[in-house]
Amino acid sequence: MDWEAEGLLEGLEDDDHRKARIELLDYLHGEGCEVAELKQAVAEDRLVLLPVERLLAGDKTYSQRQIADEAGLELDHLRRYRQALGLAVPDPDSEVLGNADLEGAKDTAAIAAAGFSTEDTLEVTRVLGRGMVRYAEALRTLFAQTFLEPGDTELALARRLQSQAEELLPLSSRLLDHVFLLHLQQLLRNDVLGIAERTSGKVSDRTETAVAFADLVGFTELGETVDVEELGGLAGRLSKMASEVVEQPVRVVKQIGDAVMFVSPDTGPLLDLALDLVHAADEDPEFPQLRAGLASGMAVGRWGDWYGRPVNLASRVCTRARPGSVLVTEPIADACGGDGYRFSAAGQKRLKGIGDVPLWRARRDSPDGSQPKIP
Repeated sequence: MDWEAEGLLEGLEDDDHRKARIELLDYLHGEGCEVAELKQAVAEDRLVLLPVERLLAGDKTYSQRQIADEAGLELDHLRRYRQALGLAVPDPDSEVLGNADLEGAKDTAAIAAAGFSTEDTLEVTRVLGRGMVRYAEALRTLFAQTFLEPGDTELALARRLQSQAEELLPLSSRLLDHVFLLHLQQLLRNDVLGIAERTSGKVSDRTETAVAFADLVGFTELGETVDVEELGGLAGRLSKMASEVVEQPVRVVKQIGDAVMFVSPDTGPLLDLALDLVHAADEDPEFPQLRAGLASGMAVGRWGDWYGRPVNLASRVCTRARPGSVLVTEPIADACGGDGYRFSAAGQKRLKGIGDVPLWRARRDSPDGSQPKIP
């Protein structure tokens, strides 16, 4: 194939890079890549990723309609399932899917046959899709940071990425299974099915919950003065800091940019975490200060997230906290009073969408008000 005539060597002046591009194109074409696919990959600057992409895709021998028929699913159900995962939905009759897609559809059909509600199953699938895309993005970054070498030709990098993907992706799949089971076990240890739920046959998702938000002070202003990569690094360090101080029964619900949300059935451990986290940031001269806000009340835990007044209230309280401080609502102060904490009145604060709320600053009850060192 005359790749220069096809316009796929344009912009490559170095002989070594031209030869590497030709060898990579020859290899991919020999593996079944059409010229149009290669042109698109070059135009999108992802030619080096094509071997890994083909490894992940496997053989493409099925259409969406064929998979639905073989799995015993309605075509619309399969479409909604892929949409819930955040995946593109192919033309029903285009043969762009493989054996892994067929096995996934069969598993979906088995779950439906077990009696689960379709709508509820799709909600769980959306949670899975959101988590998996973040994991995939993180893994992609890890691969790039680890296996890129200065001066790489496209051929050398493509071969290295393909080799590492063949070796490491099976390990990643097993790790996913293991981590899922560990988290499920941990959740079950802290879950309680009461008499009312066992009698009615329905699980209540409303429960008395303490909620905390912690965010980086001045993050928005920093965005106007520092590089975007530095901002991302700060958010990553916040995530790492949160994971290092969190302990059961407190759980990290999510991180949204510069803010992390936590929940706990017990107020004391959540207040401990907030104080520890704010103190850890204060101890790091290269890290912005944090502030935190806590509230409690009846909240709804659904599909891996939490909703209700205490969630909204804790978020608003956090925005009114001073840098390096923890601000709490009166029920939090009442629940933790006399348990090694000191609370000072911060006065009535007008919270957006909520109104005037009396708030309290929380500290540990030590002679100088200091916090313990975080390992």
